[in-house]
Amino acid sequence: MSYRRKINTDAITRNLNDFDKETGNIYETVAILSQRANQIAVQNKKDLVERINQYDHSTEVSDEIFENKEQIEIVKFFEMQPKPATRAIEEFLRGDIYYRLPEPAKK
Repeated sequence: MSYRRKINTDAITRNLNDFDKETGNIYETVAILSQRANQIAVQNKKDLVERINQYDHSTEVSDEIFENKEQIEIVKFFEMQPKPATRAIEEFLRGDIYYRLPEPAKK
């Protein structure tokens, strides 16, 4: 997993004014954060499935316990990662998220 930066996973009270500086609208910011959190969640799931499938080729019963332990360790690692919404918020506040708003419809 390429995401190595430490993110504080404790509950933090945030100032709403920090979120509408760039967009001017808190609801647009929430939509941006939601889309980014979904992207992060999809990527995390893809990474998890790839790593678990590396140990899925066993045919012997005696190896099953050992491989299950490895799979459990991988799952624990992914569970310890910050939640996608927390990562999206941190990326937004650092200015790492690129977004563009749709053009208003012309009449």
